Amino acid sequence: MALTLRRNRDRDLAPLAAMLSDAEIPLLNPNAKVPFDEMEWHRKWLGEHQDVSFYLQDETGRDVGFFALREGIGPEVRHLTYVYLVEEARGGAAAELTGHVEQAARDLGALSLTLKVELDNAPAFNAYLSAGYEELSRRQGMATMRLDLEERPAE
Repeated sequence: MALTLRRNRDRDLAPLAAMLSDAEIPLLNPNAKVPFDEMEWHRKWLGEHQDVSFYLQDETGRDVGFFALREGIGPEVRHLTYVYLVEEARGGAAAELTGHVEQAARDLGALSLTLKVELDNAPAFNAYLSAGYEELSRRQGMATMRLDLEERPAE
């Protein structure tokens, strides 16, 4: 599936709300209210000024994914949060997704990317390993991972 990236400059979360079923909200953010509450997400989950979010679109222009990059320890580090793909875009889109995440982080001036992934989410964990992320630690069912963007050539 050929995905394109669209930066969410207007901080519009209606497309994310439309993609998510109530059952998937806790998978994306276990602390978020169900049903999706756009004001809560603006206030609590994506409310930092430095938070930047993106939509992934399929070849027809339909939104099929979402992710956000939060500023880490200074602007040169970005932390990947709230990664979501609709069911039909899953399976085989991991390399494309991680490539878009890397490019978005580079465009924001990041030198490295960090993330946390649930250890029982083997497809996501393996996708990040395949993309070159190194595992830094494991705690409470989560792996913390890091990718050095300076060591990788931009595509």
